[in-house]
Amino acid sequence: MKVYFSFTLLMLFSIVAQAQNLAQDSAAVVAPAALQLKGYNNRDIETFAKAYSDTVKVYSSPGKLSYQGKEELRKRYGSKFASTPDLHCELVNRIVSGNVVIDHERVQISKDRPRMEAIAVYRVKDGLIYEVTFISPNKN
Repeated sequence: MKVYFSFTLLMLFSIVAQAQNLAQDSAAVVAPAALQLKGYNNRDIETFAKAYSDTVKVYSSPGKLSYQGKEELRKRYGSKFASTPDLHCELVNRIVSGNVVIDHERVQISKDRPRMEAIAVYRVKDGLIYEVTFISPNKN
């Protein structure tokens, strides 16, 4: 009986430790996605760019490379932040699996235009986003 109890207790501790490790891993994967969203909504290019690797690849749709590199990202978003004072992204839903963060977003470009639905798929390695793919949901 003592062996059975000891084994059960050991298994329980193992399960709790695994759950804690998964939560820590998930938080580390989410951190750069949260940081870039903060930078985006504050139109702060420095905070925004900190979330990305130097060699980030940005896809405008699955398999369609739009551009590559943090300097290009900085240039494009820097000018976007400067020219769109109403820019804001609302996080609708977030899914995290392994090193992937998938955000469903509503993006406001201008107060006189409706918000756009968007999906961003971020791939994270070593605490930085190394690849992002934007998907525009089809509207019928």
